[in-house]
Parts: sequence; structure tokens; C-alpha cells
Amino acid sequence: MQPLIWDRRPDGLRAPALVCAFEGWNDAGDAASSAVSFFASSLHASRFARVHSEDFFDVQSNRPCIRFTDSGTREISWPGVEVAEALVPKAPRDLVLVQGVEPSMRWRAFCTQLIDLAEALGVQLVVTLGALLGDTPHTRPVALTGHASDSALAERLQMHSSSYEGPTGIIGVLHTACVEAGLPSASLWASVPHYVAAATNPKAALALVRGAERLVGVSVDVSTLESAAADYERQVGLAVQSDPDIQAFVERLEQAAESEQAGPEDVPSGEALAREFQRFLRQRGPDSH
Repeated sequence: MQPLIWDRRPDGLRAPALVCAFEGWNDAGDAASSAVSFFASSLHASRFARVHSEDFFDVQSNRPCIRFTDSGTREISWPGVEVAEALVPKAPRDLVLVQGVEPSMRWRAFCTQLIDLAEALGVQLVVTLGALLGDTPHTRPVALTGHASDSALAERLQMHSSSYEGPTGIIGVLHTACVEAGLPSASLWASVPHYVAAATNPKAALALVRGAERLVGVSVDVSTLESAAADYERQVGLAVQSDPDIQAFVERLEQAAESEQAGPEDVPSGEALAREFQRFLRQRGPDSH
């Protein structure tokens, strides 16, 4: 069986841009995958292809799930990647959205599949979205960094270029594969506060959506995401106020951000902060306001 399975071949895509994100290491606070999911739901995207799981995924690391269908039968949902089209008649281009689990192995072969798909659809721009944990306070605007395959794209990013060196994920590998294939490509990364790593971060997702909008020229109504981001910031603020140690830590992060210095010393451990936030959120419950 071919790794890339086509449900159908989309016709008439206009100057499409491919926007992708992957769950896992590249997706702190679920920000990148949430951003692509938001594009998909806002633009009523329709799946047309998927990547077969057995070629690229370790099912012991990302186990399949059993679910009941509407008819009452059991079915297995395998880890994988889905590809959808989003038609945007009032925008200058349509979108191809790629989202799913970061593959476990054969990354170069996986990227070849996506490059072949992009070339078959006439994709003119590839935008990869990612999010990483950082020493950034939740009270400040989300810091976006990025890099692009050429100077024109870099200028459209309107943000600091990343100088990161070190381990990378599938996002970094795919961006490099696009450059090598001659596909214009840009990568956007959001910084997520490490002390709320366990919580979904709609504020970072909103920042990635806004950054992607500038690059691809497609706008979506983000009012619901803005509300979720405001609620997130309020909930985290309440959690911070409930613990003097965490509050002092966040204040030091804010001071460091204002002075553009390195993160503060003698901060609480990430595990301790995560435990405190989990305790706080459990006590408040999902419907607390």
C-alpha cells in the first residue's frame, strides 16, 4: 500500500498554500495543531488525502484508539496525518491543510511524500507552524520567531528571525526539504510559557493564526479564539495569584522580558510549577469562571 492515500483529487485549487502542524515535540501547548485546526473549522476544510500510519508511526508510542461508530460498531482510529482542502473564494488563494501526529521514523521519506503532494497540487508556498516552551510570561504578547527560504518571505514575516541551533522536529526537517526542492517555505514558531506547559494555549494559537494570515493572505474570523485566549490568560492569572512563589517567579519573568535579559535565576522547577497548576485547575473544574 502506498504511504499517501488519496480519497479524491481536488480540482481547481487557486495558487494554493500548504499550512501544516504536527502534534508532539513541535506543538507546545497544542498551539500549532490548534491553529491549523482553527483554519480547518473556520474555512470548512474537507479531507482529500491521508498518510498511511504503518510506514511512519510507532504505534507503541502513539497507540491507536478504539471508538464506537454511530451504528454502534467498534472501529480503530490509527495515528496518522490528514490533508484537507480549504476553498477561500474571496481570498487570493486556497489552502491545503496538513495536520496529525509527528511521525516516529523515516522522516526524509515522509517529507518526500508531502513534497510530492505539494508539487502535484501546484502549491506555491509552504508554511509550517510550531510552538516551543520558553521563559516567557503569560501576561505579555506571544513572541513569534520565524525563518523563510528567501528575503521576500522573510520581510513578510515581520518578526525576529530564529537563531536556534540544536535538536529539531519534523517541522525543521520539512522546511529544509522544501528549500532543497525549490518550494518557497516559511516557518513560524510561538513561545509558550513553560510553567503552563500542560494546558492548551489558545493565546499562542491565535498568534500563529495571525502570523499565518499575513503570509498566505487568507483571513478568518478569530473572535472565538480571541475569547478563548482572554479566558486562558484570566485563568492562568488566577492560578498565579493563588501561589506567592509562582507569582514572584512570573514577576521576574516580566522584568526579564522588559529588560530583554536572560531568564531569572533560582526559579521553581518546571515539574513543581506544573503540579501546582494541575492542582489549581482540578480544584476549579472545567466550568469555573
